[in-house]
This record gives sequence, C-alpha cells and structure tokens, in this order.
Amino acid sequence: MHIRQLTPAIGAEISGIHLGEAARSAERFAEIRSALLKHRVLFFRGQDITRAEHVAFARCFGPLEDHPVVGSDPDHPGLVRIYRSDNPHSYENVYHCDGLWRPNPAMGAVLRCIECPEIGGDTIWVNMVKAYEELPDYVKDQIANLRAKASIEHSFGAVMTPEARARLVAEHPAAEHPVVRTHPETGEKVLFVGAGFTSHFVNWSTPDNVRHGIDKSPGASLLLNYLTSRASIPEYQVRWSWKPGDIVVWDNRSTQHYACNDYFPAPRKMERAGIVGDIPY
Repeated sequence: MHIRQLTPAIGAEISGIHLGEAARSAERFAEIRSALLKHRVLFFRGQDITRAEHVAFARCFGPLEDHPVVGSDPDHPGLVRIYRSDNPHSYENVYHCDGLWRPNPAMGAVLRCIECPEIGGDTIWVNMVKAYEELPDYVKDQIANLRAKASIEHSFGAVMTPEARARLVAEHPAAEHPVVRTHPETGEKVLFVGAGFTSHFVNWSTPDNVRHGIDKSPGASLLLNYLTSRASIPEYQVRWSWKPGDIVVWDNRSTQHYACNDYFPAPRKMERAGIVGDIPY
C-alpha cells in the first residue's frame, strides 16, 4: 500500500490495495483507518468492486445509515444512490458536513463513482480542524461555548410541498450541536457549523454579546456567516476530479465537502455508504 499526500492540509491518494480485500483483512483495514485519521480524506483510483464489497468495506467502520429523502438501494441497505442525469438542481453544491441535521451526524462515508462527466463534477473537501486552528484567539474565545441548530428543512425540505416539509421536520426535528466539537478519536477541536444545514446560534443572546436588541440578529448572523465562510479558504482544501471506479473515504467529523454542480446535462452517478456517527461534544 502506497500513500501519496496531496496537499499540505488535507488528502492522500492510496494505491496498491483493493478495498474488497481490505474489508477482509483486519491489518489492511487498520492501515487505512490510521491514514484516514491523519489525512482526513483518502482517494482510491480504479477500484473494481461490487456493491456488496462497497457496503462490506464501509461497515468495517461501523453501522450504515439510511437517508430519509434519498433512500437506499433496496438490495443493499445503507447504500444511497446519488444519481444526477435529468435535474440541474443539486443539494451538494454547498459546503456541508453530512447529516449535520442529525443528533449524531455521520462518522464518515465511502463514495464510489459509477459514471461521471468528462469535464466537471469535481468534489472539494475541507480540513475544518485547520479552519478552527487558524481563527483569531478572540473569535475562539467568543465561540467556545456557543451552540447552533442544524436542520434538514431549509435544504431538502425547501423544494417540498408545505405538507411534505412539515412531515419531514416532524420526523427529523432540528438538532443542536456545539459550534466547536471535539474529535472523539484525535481530541482535535473542529469548527462544526456549515452553510448547508446550520441555521442559527441558540445561546447568543447573553449580556456578553447583546447590549441592545439590534445587536442580537446582526451580530449573530454576521459571526455565523464568517464561520461558515472558513470552509471556502483554498489553503484548507483538496479537489478531486472523478473517474469511473474511483472511491473516496472521508472523516465527516473533521471535514466538509462541496460537489461542484457544473456538468448538467451530462450524467453523474455516485453511490455512497454513510457510517453512523456519535453525538458531538
């Protein structure tokens, strides 16, 4: 197995290994998991594996989650088909952490490219540990104890009928998370808000932050916009141009990602196995 680091901040390409075989080898899988914690996102070219092998490899990390809107492959629970061929609208072209709207957002994901355009359709991943570490100290102090709400309503729910959106929210109410979470395996601090799902702070209106009513909304929204914009800093990113058979594995706890929606009407077909995560603290 050979590991080639792709940027100073995030990402490594791994060659000389078949993920179907890695799922059956505790030693090989341990090497991959160790590399994931170090590089946060791992890229594998030309992986000729079946859906069953895809699911088996992802399950080595933990149980798989379903998606309330997209759903799973009927023969492989936990394998979500993200097929874009006849609809230019996309939910993925915003910096986001998968399942931030859940009480326990995904631990990570294993994404496989089935079909992709010749040009376009790249995906960007961001190191959100770096995004936190390089904040000014006064901002770190300001956000140390802040918590924020994250909701599925204003993303997937936005294109639904009012009745369908109400059912979605009733079944999946907004979750509350720390603005700065601790990575459960490395102990690192992670900036844990994203433009895709985070809606507002829940404990901003305190005497330290608000002197007059006018301070409450602008002060909070400007800070939240600043924090979510950290994901767009190129020095924290790695960008991947897909080929059929590519597989990418990422640590969803310490990263965000953005799928570029620049390829319509060309098709783009991906299959993702999301791994159940922990409750952030």
